Amino acid sequence: MQFTSEQRLDDGVLEREFTLGEIPGILWMPGSASAPVPLILLGHPGGLHKMYPRLAARARHSAAEGFAAATIELPGSGDRPRSAAAEQARADLRRALEAGEPVDDEIVDRLVLPLVEKAVPEWQTTLDALLSLPEIGGPVGYSGGVIAIGTRLAVVEPRISAAVLFAGSFVPRALFEEARQVTIPLHVLLQWDDEGNDRQQALDLFDAFGSKEKTLHANLGGHTGVPQFAGDAAAQFFTRHLS
Repeated sequence: MQFTSEQRLDDGVLEREFTLGEIPGILWMPGSASAPVPLILLGHPGGLHKMYPRLAARARHSAAEGFAAATIELPGSGDRPRSAAAEQARADLRRALEAGEPVDDEIVDRLVLPLVEKAVPEWQTTLDALLSLPEIGGPVGYSGGVIAIGTRLAVVEPRISAAVLFAGSFVPRALFEEARQVTIPLHVLLQWDDEGNDRQQALDLFDAFGSKEKTLHANLGGHTGVPQFAGDAAAQFFTRHLS
């Protein structure tokens, strides 16, 4: 891991950009951290620069609770090399949505499964590097989307103790079986009127999760309309499980 820049934000949070091989990312540390702190991995749908305002707000919220937060760019997003197959699947998905047609499982598989296969090992490699830093300890949480990535991480990565998952992206049917293997505490956020989300699929996925402790927090509104109190509830969830 190579840090390429750092700045102190106005609330004292230390923000450092890094690269890990070809993977760019950002780490935020609480301004008053005096001991190894817990870590929250911030998932997002890709496009680190575009997503930065929302990611930074979530990271600063986490830092106020005493957590470090980190994110990385997804494969095929931002300045990373594009996949022709993924671009074609994305175009097919967009065409179906614009035509008001059902989204075929085959399109979802072509778009999401390769992303999960690439992104999850990259998250694990990033976690290795982050936990080697003296200022970061454990436990570790995962927060955000793509929900298929979060589901796979919750199954294969034992260092993740709890997760806040954002419903709002398409999920391959194969991931429903993996969801039954998830056992960590979950807090799932669902925007009821999310224009790009299959609401019933999100409800079915929540039902499939095998966790004994799982909470569904649903609110009216579109994809970016998550109310502040829902974010506060997610922060309280991590305070219970990571502090």
